[in-house]
Amino acid sequence: MSDAAVPNLESKWWYNAKTGAVEHGLLSPSADRIGPFDTKEGAEHAWDKLRENSAKWAEEDD
Repeated sequence: MSDAAVPNLESKWWYNAKTGAVEHGLLSPSADRIGPFDTKEGAEHAWDKLRENSAKWAEEDD
């Protein structure tokens, strides 16, 4: 899905996995972004959220 297909992405927060920076809006290529997050703090903890989701999905698969 392209960024254009989802409204209001410019107002969201993202974690740039390539640079480690937290960004507001669509500043980086989509391949480098993790998100979207509603808050800056959410984006700052992107890796924690990914680990949490991964563990949850692994439990559901068992």
